[in-house]
Amino acid sequence: MAVHEHPDRSSGFHLPSFRRNRTAAAAGPEVAVGTGTHTVRAYAFASLRLLTGFVFLWAFLDKTFGFGYATPSGKGWIDGGSPTKGFLGSVAVGPMESTFHSWAGDPWADWLFMLGLLGIGLALVAGVALRLAAVAGTLMMGLMWIAEWPPAKHLSDGSPSMSTNPFVDYHVIYAVALIVVAAAAAGDTLGLGRIWAGLPLVRRSRWLR
Repeated sequence: MAVHEHPDRSSGFHLPSFRRNRTAAAAGPEVAVGTGTHTVRAYAFASLRLLTGFVFLWAFLDKTFGFGYATPSGKGWIDGGSPTKGFLGSVAVGPMESTFHSWAGDPWADWLFMLGLLGIGLALVAGVALRLAAVAGTLMMGLMWIAEWPPAKHLSDGSPSMSTNPFVDYHVIYAVALIVVAAAAAGDTLGLGRIWAGLPLVRRSRWLR
């Protein structure tokens, strides 16, 4: 019986290769750092979402019940007070001054404003419908920015407006925060965002996300 040598056939004995192990070992810390960074980012956006939501929710509660902060006790919405009369009635500058005066205290304005505060606040705290909340909140903040009209140096009566910045005020910051948490899907962390996104209606209509 002849024995034939096959130079291409493996002898069955291999020296151990450390290339894959070295690659995995080298990538390990980077993966860990990347995961940690992602976690920190997710919790940072979630914190921004919760804090911004509390701003809207607290405004609704204080204006409804009159806790004695921005709304004096006994003058809350449930006591017959108007959530919009004081703010819109005191507008003293800007291109919509007379329009805001005509809206001040109207029932439709009160209901729309309060439902907006409540809806945006609940959506942010729960982490659901963040895109809708961002659109509604940005519109609300835009109207409030126009009402205060930071670009003006003087009010309609000629007195100083005391504006600290002609363009960027806290209304702009809140609007940007709303857009950021919606774009970052911040409801997925410390919220019900994943459950909300899994609903059949939301899966069919991504703008509800």
